[in-house]
Amino acid sequence: MTDPHLVVAVTDGRLAVTIDRADKRNALSRAVLAELRETFEHHAADDGLRVATLTGAGDKSFAAGGDLRDLATVRTVKEAKIMADQAKAALDAIGGFPVPVVAALNGDALGGGAELAAACDFRVAASHARIGFIQGRLNIATAWGGGIDLARIVGPARALRLLARGELLSGEQAMAVGLVDAAAGDGQALDDCLEGFLAPIMGQAPQVLRAFKALGLGARRGLPRDQLMRLETRLFADTWVHQDHWDAADKLLR
Repeated sequence: MTDPHLVVAVTDGRLAVTIDRADKRNALSRAVLAELRETFEHHAADDGLRVATLTGAGDKSFAAGGDLRDLATVRTVKEAKIMADQAKAALDAIGGFPVPVVAALNGDALGGGAELAAACDFRVAASHARIGFIQGRLNIATAWGGGIDLARIVGPARALRLLARGELLSGEQAMAVGLVDAAAGDGQALDDCLEGFLAPIMGQAPQVLRAFKALGLGARRGLPRDQLMRLETRLFADTWVHQDHWDAADKLLR
């Protein structure tokens, strides 16, 4: 499936989504955000998926933030709130996707691009990629849930520091604070680093990954402990009676 601003493919249990605007540094216009939402909502029902990856075209930018030319028409408080809510819905479709979503940072993730990366479950960075919540340089705050996600990932104090200082982190620096999960070394291709990170995930059964993601998503959304306990029990029971479990158990008992 190919959209005007996205290249989308499903292969061997992986949904691969690429923002295809290299000439515009993969800037996130409202049309791009709408297509991202539509794509992830469309594929959410695919029970055969194990993982989704999200990246940008080229090697300079994962996403250079919001498309300022497109967003320049947003002038009133009402319009700004509508734009923010629509973008939040797009990133929620990514964050709430039923299997793990990995952002492959092929280049810089800046501003809204950093918010998009933070909406994903994991982030893998090319050796030259940087990530920065630099919205303050435009005299604006985060808008698409990224500030909230950043605080969840790295903790409130460190998130405030990154936001207030507009810090731009290398892959290794971001990995040191827990914002990036894997970073390619010098001379290592992003694809090789990504495949190494994905290999253990791809070895899991789809229904198990969905169970893990549902539990993690419940915690991420602040469900009370009693609800999480009931959710875990239900997910466990569903995977316990699945034939994949009996097959794995039989192998160990032989």
